[in-house]
Amino acid sequence: MADETGKRAGGMAFAAVVGALAGAAIASRRGARAATLGGLAGAVALGATEAVARARQRPGEIPAWWSRVVMSGALAAPAGWLGARLTKAGPVPVGLAAGAVAGALGLRPQKVALGPVAGAAVGAAWRLAAGPDAPPAAVAAGAVVGFRVLSAAVFRDPQVSLLAERVPAAELPFVVPLEARTGYVGTDYVRRLAEDVGGSYTADAADVGIVGSLDDLAGPQFDPAEVDPLVREFYEHTTRFKLDIRPEWRPWVRPGYLLYRTLVARPLGQANVPMNQRETVRGVRSRIDTITPDGSELVGVRGWIRSFADTDEPIYVGIYTTYRHDGRGYVSVGFPVPQANFTATLLPLPRPGGGLVLSSRTGLPHPGHYLSYIDPASRELTTLAVHGFAERLDVFTEDGELRAAHAFALYGLPFLVLHYKIARK
Repeated sequence: MADETGKRAGGMAFAAVVGALAGAAIASRRGARAATLGGLAGAVALGATEAVARARQRPGEIPAWWSRVVMSGALAAPAGWLGARLTKAGPVPVGLAAGAVAGALGLRPQKVALGPVAGAAVGAAWRLAAGPDAPPAAVAAGAVVGFRVLSAAVFRDPQVSLLAERVPAAELPFVVPLEARTGYVGTDYVRRLAEDVGGSYTADAADVGIVGSLDDLAGPQFDPAEVDPLVREFYEHTTRFKLDIRPEWRPWVRPGYLLYRTLVARPLGQANVPMNQRETVRGVRSRIDTITPDGSELVGVRGWIRSFADTDEPIYVGIYTTYRHDGRGYVSVGFPVPQANFTATLLPLPRPGGGLVLSSRTGLPHPGHYLSYIDPASRELTTLAVHGFAERLDVFTEDGELRAAHAFALYGLPFLVLHYKIARK
């Protein structure tokens, strides 16, 4: 209880600070006295908003939508003030920039396109009402709030939803409860994990697969006996094979991914997918590091690590697990990030000709994508279900050779296919 009270107090204090900055930024053009009064009014208003939202928040819920919209507008205000001060931009460019950032954070391609349009419209309205000297902080805040209200009216299905709050990992078998305990994931992740959790660590394990046995995945829709022996061998003895990747990005997503890769993926050492075929000429190193719990002969952790062969710069660090529920086997792949894990849970399905499909879109409750914060002390999970993200991995044989196609989509719009050629080492 004391911990919860402390969190609420911290949230209200943060809201008050943000409100003070927003109020001061909006009133700054009227002088220091007005900025001070604006800051006080902003602190009271946003602090009260946070208090009401927290009081009405039920267990297992995220804060109310309206309170999140107010907070996003308040955060935009000082950013708009600073941007205009540095660039001397007018209300239309400020609104366009604020809307573009808000749209980009929405991830949905339609929201990315809507953001700058809505922001520019708000900026134009401010210019008509107040002229070129319209307060940029108010323009930016209005652009973000206007975009969010409009997008909520147009796009009614939620992008994320709170699935569970502070629950034991056993209650969410489709989530991989392993996080990065430092700010960088990298190719040494499994070794560092073994130091933290114990067990016998094996680097670049020989003759091991990303799954122990395809038989663990049997279910009403999937019979492992029908899988081509070469496909089965790849899953059960992955380290016998080498992979060549050819990425196929849709043009509309390239600018956003380039920004994400520069600012997030490379500094994080995770999810650093090649941009083009030229990068893959460097070669891809594929290995599996394992952890075997003390007193057991069965591998407990399988970390499939793919990196560029020349520098060992990480591409993916994924923890592969399998589990069974209601007579079906599933594959869950966890991608550790600092204090959290992004998990893809996939259902195995047959592919004509003996191939194997792993899909997140099945109509069943478990497959999907989940972002989980892992409490470092209690190991409890707070998990968001990430809607709209979908993937499908096809592994098959073609003219006696192994091939794979890993396709990704956002809200039904394909944005990336990774084509693999798989050959014995």
